[in-house]
Amino acid sequence: MGRGKKDENKIYLTAEQRQRLEDISRNGHAPAKKILHAQVLLMADEGEGATRHWTDEEIAAALNLHRNSVGRIRYRFLRQGEHPALNRQVRATPPVAPLVDGHLEAQIVALCCSEAPEGRTRWTLELLTQQLKARKIVLQISRETVRRTLKKNKLRPWKVERFCIPQRDLPRFVAQMEVVLDLYSSEHTADAPLVCMDEAAYQLQSDLYPPVKMEPGHDKKEDYHYEREGMQSLFMFFDPNRGWRRVSQRDSRTSIDWAEEVRQLLDVDYPDAPVVKLLSDNLNTHNIASLYKAFPAEEAHRLAKRLIFYHTPRNGSWLNVAETELSVLSRQCLDRRIASPEELKSELKAWQQERNQSAAKVIWKFTTDDARVKLKHLYPVFEAAA
Repeated sequence: MGRGKKDENKIYLTAEQRQRLEDISRNGHAPAKKILHAQVLLMADEGEGATRHWTDEEIAAALNLHRNSVGRIRYRFLRQGEHPALNRQVRATPPVAPLVDGHLEAQIVALCCSEAPEGRTRWTLELLTQQLKARKIVLQISRETVRRTLKKNKLRPWKVERFCIPQRDLPRFVAQMEVVLDLYSSEHTADAPLVCMDEAAYQLQSDLYPPVKMEPGHDKKEDYHYEREGMQSLFMFFDPNRGWRRVSQRDSRTSIDWAEEVRQLLDVDYPDAPVVKLLSDNLNTHNIASLYKAFPAEEAHRLAKRLIFYHTPRNGSWLNVAETELSVLSRQCLDRRIASPEELKSELKAWQQERNQSAAKVIWKFTTDDARVKLKHLYPVFEAAA
């Protein structure tokens, strides 16, 4: 038997509805207005799960609402459903027209992406706001409005990313890149190991004033003044498949220095390997001519016969995993002040021994096929034949 007309303004929640409303009123993550409306509906329920019958006046007094507000929530639930009763109605148009429309937003973006005025390193929010007014792009705008526009368009004029930008649309770059990628994906044996090498410079520094040691509650303190004690050149030779590396230091990194390091690689590090595949960057000292410059022709020829040279493309040093190993060395060992060549030699030896004991390797997974997809913008573009 139906409830009749007298039941039309009463709320009868199902078990599922009551459970949802109770979850909303208890989770603490919903908007405050939504939680309040859920509590109103729960208190107004007269179904089987209700523990007490509340009048509109009692609900209003308990929740600090006006009686008419309780009636409107009840009306929306009975006429429109659960969702409209819990949530605010979305406005068709905002009560206040936005100051920044599409045209003005485009002008702000264009100004931010342009060069900063003379005498300024970059655009700031204050400078952008001033220039928008000075150029009469807009008569009045706040710094906060400019900030929201930049955030919406993911513009960060205060940040600059620095990396090697490859030369685009040059067949030479992609050709050398694919040679290196194919080299990494090839098989390497003990008779023909792959060794990657790279160089770096390190400045020796000593403290002008003794640092203050770290104590509980106090960080280590180091004066920003220091004394320069000279420069040292580092040579990194890294076998990514074997997990072996050798890092040495010299007073310079001329072609003679490089040739002597290569002879040590062939005669001391890999004396039994008939050939060694040596990958390096495109410095003018990294070639066979340096061997002939450093040693007699017979010796240079003997060394050259055991080398197979590979070079990374210009602005493509990211292809050399020895550079990655130099980065690890910098973070783990060299990110501090070292005062003398003797101390540097001792630290490098300890770091090298620990890394070789752990046999840390590099597993290269970026292939030529991946490059043709992810670096497609670097490849020359050919027009389709008619």
